[in-house]
Amino acid sequence: MKPLAERMRPKNLDDYVGQQHLVGSKGALHQVLTSGRIPSMILWGPPGVGKTTLAEIIANTLKRPFYTLSAISSGVKDVRQTIEKAKSQQFFNGPNPILFIDEIHRFSKSQQDSLLGAVERGIVTLIGATTENPSFEVISALLSRCQVYVLQHHSKEELLELVDRVIAEDEVLKNKKITIENADAILRYSGGDARKLLNILEIIVNSAEEDAEVIINNELVQSQLQQNIATYDKNGEMHYDIISALIKSIRGSDPNAAVYWLARMIEGGEDPKFIARRLLILASEDIGLANPNALLMANQTFQAVHTIGFPESRIILSQAVIYMANSPKSNTAYMAIKEAQDLVKKTGNLPVPLPLRNAPSKLMKSLGYGKNYKYSHNYEGNFVDQEFFPKELSGTKIYQPSANAQEEKSRKLLAQRWKNRYNY
Repeated sequence: MKPLAERMRPKNLDDYVGQQHLVGSKGALHQVLTSGRIPSMILWGPPGVGKTTLAEIIANTLKRPFYTLSAISSGVKDVRQTIEKAKSQQFFNGPNPILFIDEIHRFSKSQQDSLLGAVERGIVTLIGATTENPSFEVISALLSRCQVYVLQHHSKEELLELVDRVIAEDEVLKNKKITIENADAILRYSGGDARKLLNILEIIVNSAEEDAEVIINNELVQSQLQQNIATYDKNGEMHYDIISALIKSIRGSDPNAAVYWLARMIEGGEDPKFIARRLLILASEDIGLANPNALLMANQTFQAVHTIGFPESRIILSQAVIYMANSPKSNTAYMAIKEAQDLVKKTGNLPVPLPLRNAPSKLMKSLGYGKNYKYSHNYEGNFVDQEFFPKELSGTKIYQPSANAQEEKSRKLLAQRWKNRYNY
């Protein structure tokens, strides 16, 4: 018998759980499906959020031939054979077949290049699924021909809805007496992954006696899954838990734990470029202005890892992880851009003050563009107090220096320069 996750795979959007920002009545994909004309696309999101299912639903809804390849087991030859098969089955003015490639981020450049011609000529409509940022993993020529749709982790409410539906509708589970006494553990272990949730549910139900009532609670889930908790799956599952543990250990300034979690990823066969990219993000998000050199080191680490690969790059990653864990921490750059974006959303498109506007023509100069702008280099210390905000936001303080040596210098300088405008 098929696994539970496969038995309950939705066949249409009405049964599809989650991703309402894409498939809801006002969602971008819903509009595309309604029009009947779909672009080649990349579905980007964590494991178990319905990327493969969504691709199948698109093909079923539009009644398109559906070909599928896995980047793990398919080579350039397989890609070309599939494209030739799709070409031979095309009919005059008929709709393009859909070619679905799971884990497209694992395709090499040559494999991705082999797709270009077919996508450009409309022989196939490509739908690629990836758990990694396509900007890093998909070649630019192919990416420019695809629309990227971002799928999100399922919410608690969506997962509970799925559990209730499965218990009520699945051909096996609906004949069993199942009671959800407490769902905290099963939700926690699933981590927003619907497939993992159904796998856990199936394990628990199958472990019970044939006709016994299954009472699902935290203790039962913990005991059934204990033997699986320590595993590392670079294709999903614990993949995101381990990288989260690594990042939080560095953020918490514990080099010992950080290197341990790094070793877990290395021993699990993780892509070193994935680890290096996460360190690049951390260098700005969690260390930032407290030690700007961390970003330089992270960038050099990424370049070195990209050039060298395993096993030697494990030493480079270890050096970077220890350095960052020992570094002073600040999230002020992260908080500043977050607050600034929130401010933009609340205040809308306020006009740029005239002194700050570009004046490339006489007409613009006559309208006051650039008038009264003070060129900072003409003043002592290369600074002069002037307004850079739209007038409605004058005096708004977004950047809040943190209490570390580097930013304390910035705080004093800001207080000296902007004492009449900002309260530093």
